[in-house]
Amino acid sequence: NKFKIKPFIYMERAWNLVCPLVIKLKKFYSFSLRLEEALKSLLVSLTCPPLTPTQHLEREQALAKQFAEILHFTLRFDELKMRIPAIQNDFSYYRRTISRNRINNMNLDIENEVNNEMANRMSLFYAEATPMLKTLSNATTNFVTENKTLPLENTTDCLSTMASVCKVMLETPEYSSRFSSEDTLLFCMRVMVGVIILYDYVHPNGAFNKSSKIDMKGCIKVLKDQPADNVEGLLNALKFTTKHLNDESTPKNIRAMLQ
Repeated sequence: NKFKIKPFIYMERAWNLVCPLVIKLKKFYSFSLRLEEALKSLLVSLTCPPLTPTQHLEREQALAKQFAEILHFTLRFDELKMRIPAIQNDFSYYRRTISRNRINNMNLDIENEVNNEMANRMSLFYAEATPMLKTLSNATTNFVTENKTLPLENTTDCLSTMASVCKVMLETPEYSSRFSSEDTLLFCMRVMVGVIILYDYVHPNGAFNKSSKIDMKGCIKVLKDQPADNVEGLLNALKFTTKHLNDESTPKNIRAMLQ
């Protein structure tokens, strides 16, 4: 009997450790849905006529800052998620357990919070290498699709202008010397990479094409001038989560810089 009890005890322990983690994962998944709506709302405000995107960014700096904060959080979250494979392992264990209903009378109240349908949606979310960025990329694409009367340039110019501002701040000693901490530097780099990726998703030719309004060579150089530990995740994001990097129209020197 004691041999039968031991595995049960281990299962109970594992279950009790996993449940709080699943609740936390649900909070982040729910937060991603709120970010999606917030991003669309900000894009409406920062792209609507008659002002140009540059005029919007100059006059509505608080909204531009909120947009930047969302991108910063998104890139930071995804960097951490990529370093913690246990997230998916723990969640797979949770899904197996509730679907087989192996555990009886043990904290199954959690199914009221994360039932099988919710678990399936969360599983698709966390299966992405960069789930938050994927959410924002889809949100930006949907925003463009849903607002057919709004010229595409309004959205792409807003994104390319933000990328240019970040690049200039990072590469110009006069500006970068004013950064109060390394965190400010990282903030600027994450925002720059975030808007590049969104631009690459919504512009038909992407961010890497010669006709792109983003100076990709300059942006990549700025990243590579930083300590490798600070930018590894950001360079990987450009490599693996963009849409057009491997297009034939991408200049070879740009592709080589990201090898």
